Amino acid sequence: MRKIGAILTGLGIGAAALSAAAAPALAESAMDFYKGKRIYLKIGSQTGGGYDTIGRAIARYMDKHIPGNPKIIVQNIPGGGSLRMMNQIYNTGKKDGSEFGLGSSGMPTTPLLNPKAAKFDPQKLLWIGSPTQIVEILMVSDKSTVQTLEDIYTKELIIGATSPGSATLDFPYITNAISGTKFKIVAGYKGAGGVGLAMQRGEVFGIAGFALASLNSSRWKSLKEKGVVKILAQFGFKRSKRLPDVPLFKLPDNEADLQIIRILYSRMQYGRPFFVIPGVPSDRVAALRSAFAATMKDKGFLDQADKLKLFIDPSTPEELAALTKQLYSTPKSVVERLVDLTDRMRQENRKKKKTKQKKQN
Repeated sequence: MRKIGAILTGLGIGAAALSAAAAPALAESAMDFYKGKRIYLKIGSQTGGGYDTIGRAIARYMDKHIPGNPKIIVQNIPGGGSLRMMNQIYNTGKKDGSEFGLGSSGMPTTPLLNPKAAKFDPQKLLWIGSPTQIVEILMVSDKSTVQTLEDIYTKELIIGATSPGSATLDFPYITNAISGTKFKIVAGYKGAGGVGLAMQRGEVFGIAGFALASLNSSRWKSLKEKGVVKILAQFGFKRSKRLPDVPLFKLPDNEADLQIIRILYSRMQYGRPFFVIPGVPSDRVAALRSAFAATMKDKGFLDQADKLKLFIDPSTPEELAALTKQLYSTPKSVVERLVDLTDRMRQENRKKKKTKQKKQN
């Protein structure tokens, strides 16, 4: 240390000078950092879907509420239901506040249920907020013999689904196991739109774990207006304000099963969660959180959301953090049972795929 000090003195560089030179960098405010910059919103899904639509809508207005008014650039990183984006940004993302993410509602529970695939810790994420909570519903076609909620507990209903990890497969599969519903699930369709086409063709007669907001797309809106599909029930602990007359699925009586349902339904509470990774300076996190909250009250954004038929019901960073803490305090035995259920679901899905491929060959 003395030797280094002597060298600096010899060069005419004193400690005070070094301190003064470092001070501007250390004292850089959030406004100084963001002014004139481009920052990136990483969305873990394809363009055109529900997450992309609301993410881009927020990006158009949020930047003006960030100190320094940076330009927000949207980047889509689809794959694994947001898993690719989550793993990428958590492990290689910038920790300076120039990036933030929008992951799927199922991502916060993925490390709990599939720790080998998830390379991130939701408990360490710094939540920005969520613009809405998701309402998941069961819809049936006009050709279905199941036309009441009570029917689904006594009659088989063939429904379409996408892949493991999606609400369209996870919700009905786990509800079958926990609550005794009689869904017969045909998985492998490309998106909910593919299930809609299958319902029109009479291949399947329903879809469960379908986001109510997706009914605003032209295809589903047309099917509903023509009476081809109707909402039969909704998942959740209480009826949504948007569906006050639509009944809820029955909840299990015992606490262990109820805790599994809480984990499953947490997706609806997370909604469309925005976050930054750990390590981002606290003042920049605060700036992004403040800008997000201001956007949720921005008249221009709310008018746009209304035109896009986006229901805005925000959750705060504190609410998302509390939800995450609650989930990760779930007893190990409950988590293990849910993991066993989801593993079994994936194995069954793989077997069905192989059988289908053999038939096609």
